[in-house]
Amino acid sequence: MAGRGAVVVGGTRGIGLAVAQLLAEQGAGVVLNGRDTDTAIHAAERIDRAVAHPGSPSNPDVADALIDRCIDEFGRIDILINCAGTPGLAGESILNVTSELFRDLIDAHLMTTFETCRAAAPKMVEQGGGSIINTSSFAYLGDYGGTGYPAGKGGVNGLTLAVAAELKEHGVRANVVCPGAKTRLSTGGEYASHIAELNRRGLLDDVSMEAALDAPPAEYAAPTYAYLAGDLAKDVTGQIFIAAGGFVGRFDRQTPAIIGYRDHNDSPPWTVEELGDLIR
Repeated sequence: MAGRGAVVVGGTRGIGLAVAQLLAEQGAGVVLNGRDTDTAIHAAERIDRAVAHPGSPSNPDVADALIDRCIDEFGRIDILINCAGTPGLAGESILNVTSELFRDLIDAHLMTTFETCRAAAPKMVEQGGGSIINTSSFAYLGDYGGTGYPAGKGGVNGLTLAVAAELKEHGVRANVVCPGAKTRLSTGGEYASHIAELNRRGLLDDVSMEAALDAPPAEYAAPTYAYLAGDLAKDVTGQIFIAAGGFVGRFDRQTPAIIGYRDHNDSPPWTVEELGDLIR
């Protein structure tokens, strides 16, 4: 990755920091983004060819400035990695979530991803290529409960697949990683209590609960991001991967299963009773 410029949103701690360190080791110049200025500066000081650019990229002006900073520092924007996130554990049930909390979680996950993709995509198309890697979560399946967090992560998946389809002809790739790692979002008493409660309610089985409570270090997730950023993945786009410790997986693309079919040109609509017989 020598000579390439990378932006890592959420790159000042956790998975993002591990990814930024690995990209730098591979030769890339890295712009580290995080909301806290001191944390961003401290993280950049630990990595060769890294600079800090704090702020919240859910703000379009910050997102534009972040991409421009990478071009100013390293001449190009070849890699965009979105790792920023915030937990939505307490009070996120549909029974008690507030509109404000829901919007905050959508901003932190979906809007940050959208704004940075919006800012980076034209630059990558202009230079003839690039790689976008966004971060999602198993939580988009709903297994962990909540509202804003799974909705935001589901939105990230849909957005990334659309970006991949739209930019493929321009040589720009876009993929998703659903990581499993021990970070500040997956530690502490509140997190452990939340996981235990999901298990009690039957949303998480015992194996999934144990995995959630004994997550591997962030360094185990970083290589999947680095692979997708580099030339080894030059033909890989529009896919959703899993990186959790030694486990690497991929979600199959959703396709419809036929429940019933009638040609509308010579058949009436299904009756409610007929649908009841088909769908059980």
